Amino acid sequence: MTQQNSTSAPERSSPRRSSWIRDHMALVVVCVAVVVVAAAVTVTVNLLSDRSSPRSASAQRIQYLGVYEPGAPNSYAGIEQFGSDVGRKPNLVSYYSGWGEEFQETFAQTAASHGATTIVQIDPTNISLARIAAGGYDSYLTSYADQVAGFGREVIISFGHEMNGDWETWGYRSTPAKTFIAAWRHIVTLFREQGANNVIWLWQVNSLGGSQTGPPHDWWPGSQYVTWVGVSGYYYTIGNTFDNVFNPVVNAVRQFTQDPVLIAETAVGPPADQPRGIADLFAGIRIQHDIGLVWFDQHSTGGLYKGENWRLEGNKTAIAAFRKGLRG
Repeated sequence: MTQQNSTSAPERSSPRRSSWIRDHMALVVVCVAVVVVAAAVTVTVNLLSDRSSPRSASAQRIQYLGVYEPGAPNSYAGIEQFGSDVGRKPNLVSYYSGWGEEFQETFAQTAASHGATTIVQIDPTNISLARIAAGGYDSYLTSYADQVAGFGREVIISFGHEMNGDWETWGYRSTPAKTFIAAWRHIVTLFREQGANNVIWLWQVNSLGGSQTGPPHDWWPGSQYVTWVGVSGYYYTIGNTFDNVFNPVVNAVRQFTQDPVLIAETAVGPPADQPRGIADLFAGIRIQHDIGLVWFDQHSTGGLYKGENWRLEGNKTAIAAFRKGLRG
């Protein structure tokens, strides 16, 4: 009986064996904790790397590469040369149109055959915007809208660009902002009524420059009348950067719309150190997730751009910087 009772009683571990189990269990817990912490650190580092590393940002492709060549819309040769120089064909091509001019469909067809969309910068120089808003130019606008609708492919139209600057007859200090808004809305409405629904409406403001420019919000016609926001800005001097040329105006715009932003007119002049400025321009576009840029490829000798040669052609260091910027 005693033996049976002894055998059936629960077996107890010796103090030595209990100590061995406790030590090994503690070791297992420590190892597991180290693995968990290491995994968490790895995940955190990877997330931070994905969000902030230059490599991650530079991998973003520039969606739209655009150019204005002084020969447009009468010739496409300069655009082809630009594409060859920078190693990529532009998919946006820009030309400036005076009020009363017809839509340049032949140029737009040529652009389309090269895989590019046309941007028309319609400038109402010395034209009454109040009269536009009141329907006084509807016969011209109706004809233009019909031409664009008949073209069938997408067309980007910018009316009265840089209206927040004081250097144009339709802009700041020359025409009330509310009059500009009324004209813009009238044009967009008329085009839509004519079935020209293939238009991307590019509302384009200028970078902010002290007393020469007004707050962008004053000229905002409303999101239902705008597709993209365009911004004009140039690098004139070594002190110009994306941060002080473009960010102030874009930050102001972001207070009232989240529409895509296109740097719709830009270039870097020789006094701004072109390789540095071009690299900074592309970096800024990627950081801000803008959809692209339109390079103003002209050697200007008068007016606002006096003495500035914005052209890339023939400038090996600028072209090399541009190619590198495109590649990221």
